[in-house]
Formats: sequence, structure tokens, C-alpha cells
Amino acid sequence: MPHPLGTQPSKIIAVHLNYPCRAKERGRVPERPSYFLKPPSSLAGTGDALARPRGCELMAFEGEIALVIGRRAHRVAPERGWEHVAWVTAANDAGVYDLRYADRGSNLRSKGADGFTPIGPRLLDATRLDPAALRLRTWVNGEAVQDADTSDLLFPLGDLIADLSRLVTLEPGDVILTGTPAGASVVSPGDVVEVEVSTLDRVDSSGRLRNPVTEAEHDLAPWGAMPRVDAALRADAWGTPPADDGPALDEGLARDLRALATATLSSQLRKRGLQHMTIDGVRPTDPGAKLVGTAHTLRYLPLREDLFEKFGGGMNAQKRAVEELRPGQVLVMDARRDPTAGTIGDILALRAKVRGAAGVVTDGALRDSAAVAALGLPTYYAAEHPAVLGRRHVPWDTGVPIACGGALVQPGDILVGDADGVVVVPPDLAAELVADCLEQERQERFIADRVSAGEPIEGLYPLGPAWRAAYQEWLSTPS
Repeated sequence: MPHPLGTQPSKIIAVHLNYPCRAKERGRVPERPSYFLKPPSSLAGTGDALARPRGCELMAFEGEIALVIGRRAHRVAPERGWEHVAWVTAANDAGVYDLRYADRGSNLRSKGADGFTPIGPRLLDATRLDPAALRLRTWVNGEAVQDADTSDLLFPLGDLIADLSRLVTLEPGDVILTGTPAGASVVSPGDVVEVEVSTLDRVDSSGRLRNPVTEAEHDLAPWGAMPRVDAALRADAWGTPPADDGPALDEGLARDLRALATATLSSQLRKRGLQHMTIDGVRPTDPGAKLVGTAHTLRYLPLREDLFEKFGGGMNAQKRAVEELRPGQVLVMDARRDPTAGTIGDILALRAKVRGAAGVVTDGALRDSAAVAALGLPTYYAAEHPAVLGRRHVPWDTGVPIACGGALVQPGDILVGDADGVVVVPPDLAAELVADCLEQERQERFIADRVSAGEPIEGLYPLGPAWRAAYQEWLSTPS
């Protein structure tokens, strides 16, 4: 379907980073906007295919808000920038990471291919819109993957027009792609990407820009740059955090948590109204080991044979999850508490250890259990099972909130495990929990001393007013 502009713009300009959530995902916050150009021949409309070149693996989508210039902009002040925008619509700044190395920075081959800039389907009148109150949403195969608004952009939309117009004259019909929020990732042939731009109340909407992903019908000619990928590029394309952004958990906090019993943590979480923070039904390969780290999540879905080849083969979500691990992270798996098939075995567990993982937690089964136990990597699991991947599960996605053993685990949550089990600790509560847990454990040591001396537990456990003075005296006595 033709794009809605009717005529070809003289240029398409795209912003690299503009949403704080995307900047956090990328591990850097730019001081000033930076841009790249896309050829006008890359424009497409809703329904047009996004054709992944043969030999490429990492076809990525990026839902964006597109601005269409209505009148010439040259040396425009920021407060007047929006006045030069005629239309607003949805866009997909598509590209293949496999060719990004060839034109580092310019993105010409990786993002400039024919059809890689679909826009539409409807144009919204910019004069009726508040540039700080637009909502952008993206779906892949009907599942929401991006949802953000323009209230906190790093660089407001009118400011982009002003910045560009200092040196580049913007002509009527020119298109500005204003950046993508967190959630942009990789799609494969057979997937369908949809993008919508609307007002916050959805009274005005661009409608859904819908584009199926296909495989190109011809081979990529062998002259010139050819597709090239590695583990770091895969992690970048799939949207995982950079591997060099420091330790996953503050070393001092990790040390304090390692000194605490999960029973104490569970008690303190319960006092705060958090009743469902234990990962139930799992046991450790080594009851004497301690697990402390931040969650990196992997979600399995029930097996569907017609989808397993697409999602279970190659560099699937299970393997990506392991390759995405950073030092100090715990691989946490949602296998729907199904113990009748393995969710990880000795080779991937070894790779997780080599990557610096703090441990593994799965509410499914463990393959090669003796070999995994011998690795010395703290691992919690529901059962042993010899079956390979594909008997009960499809590895689906990573870095998303999951249910593991009945507990909701978000990426970045802190996991603490010992012989009693595994507890999920909200990061924003960790410091105060440590302080209260240390006090609770001090009280319990005092109580244990008194019980050993023959005292009855009434009024003593939990520590009652009658024992407070004795407890304070015990604290002040050198041990």
C-alpha cells in the first residue's frame, strides 16, 4: 500500500536516542541529540512487507513517532519548532543489525533498504496535538512490546526541529523519526509488527501501521559487505543491557544479604505485607551454598509443535538468556511448574558460570543434574528429568516479568537462596530489609541463648517488653 504522504520527501532524518527508557536500556544518556539519514526510497506504507535480506539474522523493529514538516524550517527557535510540523503519524524504523558494521554510524545499508521505513496509515493534524502528550505503542504478533509517551523525552519534539534547522533546511514533506522507546527487538519472517500513535485519550489515532516480516525472495549479491554477527551484536539487537555497565548488585549489599537467612528475609517481607515472595517447590543442588544476585528472566510457554521450529531452534530464547547474562545475575526461569522436561542442562549451566552468573533458578526440571551440581554454581530446581528441550516447553522470551514457583519475578529483582529456598527481594527495599533482618537475627541469638539456659518462650519469643532490658544488657556485653 502506498505511504500516506503522496510525494517523496527530500530527506528522512532519524534520531538515535530520545526516550529515557531506551537510553537506560542502551546504558548511556546523550547530552545532545544525534541523527542519521534514511533514503526516501526506504518509505513504505501499511501492509507492505519488511523483507529481511537472505543471510541476515537480526531484523529489528523500532516503533516511532514520525513528524512531517509542513512549512520550510530554517534557523527556527525551539519555541517555534512545532509550528513547522504539519502531520504526525506512526513509523517503523526497521533495520538489520547484521550489516551495521559496514556503515558504522550512518546505518545506510542496515536501515536504508527499500521498504525499511513504513509510515501511516493516517496522518494526524499537528495543530490539534500537544507534542508532549502523544502515546506510542507497538505490537508484535498482537502482543504489546512498546508503550511510551512524549511527556519525558530527552529532547522535546519541537526542539528537534529547531536543532536540525540550525544547519539543515527542512522542506515541506520531510520526515523526522523521533526515536524509539524501550522494547525494540528482533523479529523473524512470519511475524507481524504494528505501530500506533495517538493522543493520550486515544481520541485521535494514526491507526495501526501493520507490516508483516518476510524473507527476501533473492539472495544478497556477494559483492560488498555481507552479513556478520557475534554474541555482542545479538545482545544489542535483542535489547539486553550492555555487558560493561558495572556490577549487577552493589558488593556491600550483596555481602550483607549473603549473611542473612532466607527465613529472616521472608519474615521481614511478610511484616511489610509482602506474602508471596518465596519461589516455592524448588530445592538446591548444594544446600550449603548461598545464592545472591539479580534476576535475568527466561519464560517458557507450553509446547506447540507448529511453533517450536521457529522459536525453539537456532539462537532461541533459552540460549539468548544465557548469552545475555552479566556477572552477578541469576538466570530465573518460568517453566509453569512443569517438572516433566528439562529447562537447562550441564553445557548451558557451564556457559552461565563462565559468563559470571551468580546462580540458576527454575521451577521446571534440571537435566544432567549430577554434572550441574558438580559445577559449583548455586542452582535451584523442581525436579530432575532427562528430556531435552522440546518435550514440554517452547523457550519464548527473555528479560520480562515472569512467574517462577508462584512468585512474580521482575528483571533486576534480587534473589537470595539458601538451604530453605529462594526469596525475591524488591531492590528498593533491600537496604532497609538488611538493617531490620540484622536486628531480628541479633534478637533471635539472644532468645536462643535464653532458651538454652532453660527459659520458657512465653514473653521471650518473640521478644517481649519484659526482656527488653536484658536484651540491651546482652548487646552491650562483649561476646
